Amino acid sequence: MNKTKETFVFGFALFAGFFGAGNLILPPLLGFNSGPDWWMVALGFVISAGVIPLLAIYAHANLQGTMFDFGLKVSKWFSMVFCFFMYVITIALPCPRTAAVAHEIAIAPFFGTSSLLTSIVYFILAFLFVVNRNQVLGFIGKYLTPIIVLILLTIIVIGLINPVAQMNPSKFEMPVISGLLEGYQTYDAMAGMIMGGVVLVSINNSNYEMSYQEKKHMIIKSGLIAIFGLFIIYTGLIATGASYNTQFRENISRTELLAGLASITLGGPGSAFLSILVALACFTTAVAIIVSIADFFKAYFNASQKAYVVTAIVCCVVGVVVGQMNVKYIINIALPVLMFIYPLCIVLIFLNSIPKRFASKMVFRWVVFVAFVFSIPDFLGFIVVNKNLDALKTVIPLAHQNLGWVLPAIFTFLMVNSYKVFVNRIKPLLF
Repeated sequence: MNKTKETFVFGFALFAGFFGAGNLILPPLLGFNSGPDWWMVALGFVISAGVIPLLAIYAHANLQGTMFDFGLKVSKWFSMVFCFFMYVITIALPCPRTAAVAHEIAIAPFFGTSSLLTSIVYFILAFLFVVNRNQVLGFIGKYLTPIIVLILLTIIVIGLINPVAQMNPSKFEMPVISGLLEGYQTYDAMAGMIMGGVVLVSINNSNYEMSYQEKKHMIIKSGLIAIFGLFIIYTGLIATGASYNTQFRENISRTELLAGLASITLGGPGSAFLSILVALACFTTAVAIIVSIADFFKAYFNASQKAYVVTAIVCCVVGVVVGQMNVKYIINIALPVLMFIYPLCIVLIFLNSIPKRFASKMVFRWVVFVAFVFSIPDFLGFIVVNKNLDALKTVIPLAHQNLGWVLPAIFTFLMVNSYKVFVNRIKPLLF
């Protein structure tokens, strides 16, 4: 395989890893609730579920290490703790969610089996793929992803060619912010930090001898291919959900809406096609997540294959336990967790993407610290109801939109860099 084909394979595999079926159920309901404001919601959603993950891939291309390198400029201890929480969250929430979605859409309606049985079979198969990781990316990129994209594009194109004339009004007061926060639920920023390393490991395992710049270009191109696919699919599904928001009951669930759209656009076979799509999309994401986590621990323990296998087993066991829960429950318990970890993810992605002269250790430490502190009210707001907390959020700009960390982090970034410039200019005058 030449380098161009390999780049596309990596790009398709990244796309499949980002776009799990857990993410597949989010955009249609977002569009359904936004109506004529769907394009503003799509803008916010694509920023958090498209642009930020692309920056994560770009940061990986700069670092060319593991996720551990994202936080090293803060400190080794911080990076260790951050990676620990990232992997625990990923193992406990997005990975099992793929099994839950697969059961609710692809298995239960046709076979009526228990969610426990689905999870067991699902993660046994995932484990078999993971232990053969050298063939995983190629298989996903060459075969599974094109099938997923074809079915999705068919639903979107047919849905948008024959839309319903009327739309119900939007339920969102701030559509862009609502789309941005819903994009957190895709876990794509986290996925970019975790799975970018999978591409790097696969490049290093290839038969090509490549320089730093050659690897960087291949990783960036793969990321662009993946994010372009996400943009088309996410935007198309949001628009399709908006176009048919008068055709379903107001309190319809995410999985029911997706199934309904498949039936309307694809007719009788729609449910069968959707089941195939969901099963494939779920499975590719679960495999990509487990491979990326196992790769990290393999590298951490000096290329130990035993560490790789043990990590994969742990991921699959946790997947079986959590994956038997229903999708709505997994999404709800994820909200406070995401309010805690996402600001740190976004800040680290940004700082590792910009030129090094603007991202010194001092900048890293102050910006990460401020982002963490100002994200605490957002995190607590999903756990407790407290008048003092509400009063505090009134003082912090954007806090009532759960983005209270954004402006303080930007201000800190500018002030620390300004201080550095001032010190560098005043030193020669003093000494």
